[in-house]
Amino acid sequence: MAKRTFFYGWTVVGICTVAMTLGYGVRHSFSVFFPPILEEFGWNRGSTALMLSIHLLCYGIVSPFSGALSDHWKPKRTIILGAVILGISTAACGLAQELWHFYFVFGFLTPIGLACVGAPVVTPTIINWFSKSRGLAYGIAQMGGGLSFLYAIYAESMISLLGWRYAYLILGLTIMILLIPLIFAFYAGDPAEKGLKPYGYEEKEVGNDDPDSTQSETSDRDWTLRKALGTHQLWLMVISMTLFWGLGCYMVLAHQVKFAQDIGYSSIFAASIFGLYGLSMVAGQLSASISDRIGREAVLVTGCLLAILSIFALTQVRDTSNSWLLYVYALGFGYGSGLQAPTIFVGASDLFAGKHFGAINGMILAGMGIGGSLGPWLGGLLHDIFGSYHFAFGISMLSFALSAVAFVIAAPRRKIVFRPA
Repeated sequence: MAKRTFFYGWTVVGICTVAMTLGYGVRHSFSVFFPPILEEFGWNRGSTALMLSIHLLCYGIVSPFSGALSDHWKPKRTIILGAVILGISTAACGLAQELWHFYFVFGFLTPIGLACVGAPVVTPTIINWFSKSRGLAYGIAQMGGGLSFLYAIYAESMISLLGWRYAYLILGLTIMILLIPLIFAFYAGDPAEKGLKPYGYEEKEVGNDDPDSTQSETSDRDWTLRKALGTHQLWLMVISMTLFWGLGCYMVLAHQVKFAQDIGYSSIFAASIFGLYGLSMVAGQLSASISDRIGREAVLVTGCLLAILSIFALTQVRDTSNSWLLYVYALGFGYGSGLQAPTIFVGASDLFAGKHFGAINGMILAGMGIGGSLGPWLGGLLHDIFGSYHFAFGISMLSFALSAVAFVIAAPRRKIVFRPA
């Protein structure tokens, strides 16, 4: 009998990449929907951007529950349920007539679906399938997060062709038509569903003669969310996520297309810069697998430094003669974000991997929701007050620096020795 050379877990990784692309594409396309919604209704930027802040807050609240649900219910059911909710609610955004409609549909309903389709379920899936090469596997799955920014170009094309209302309908139908059949056919939340063991399981078993290693594996299986909440490491991970993505990134990402349009660039050029950010983020996510070799802290700190330098470049853009700075921003910020995104979750799995990791991972994502409840709204409010995004960009740079500090102190390189009560 021929030896099997292809591990099915890589197929699951591919499905997770597609789920992340289509799911987070709904959120990240907000930046291209923002200008036409402002133009049609004439609302101020702070109150309009609040719909993304509400979305991120609700996502953060729901994530621990969807992560725990995937621990105790079949993840396949969770992700299909999420795809249905996300597809219908995205299409319904096109029916909005009042600001509170956006707050309810985009702000409240879409994050419920996304929390069941995205990282709260995808991350524990990858951890289940891979005992080794987790950085590489999760980096590939996280490519969907980067590709979701390219998805904004698709959304902008639909807006230009059909208007923003029909564009939302098409995004919703895309999720229903493409994602749900793929999940039904190929997704599996655990290798046991396919009669397999995690990737690298045999090597771990062979090399597991060390009693400390055995104790470590037992400790992994004993971690629950309640026990992890008693450690300062988990809270530092939450703080790091709050500062980097919730406050720092989304304060910029929500407004970057409008920022470029204010300077004088066309909407399609602004969306293409957004897409370039996504491509660079994919490269960063793939490169993040080097954390398996050089350590999580080194990779995440590098990502934060690149993000700071890139936002500084953005603050130097004054008019359409400085377009090269927009490219510097998109490439550097995308690559830095790509390095950070997989590394923080893989770093958390180094500390807390086990059968309850879904809930623990969801708690870290809740941190993003906490910061995200402020980021987009605060960026718009500061612009409404000062007529400029420069104050918001300064807060973002400070957030990235503090995020790196929190992660380094958490020190995922140091395995926590679990002591039962």
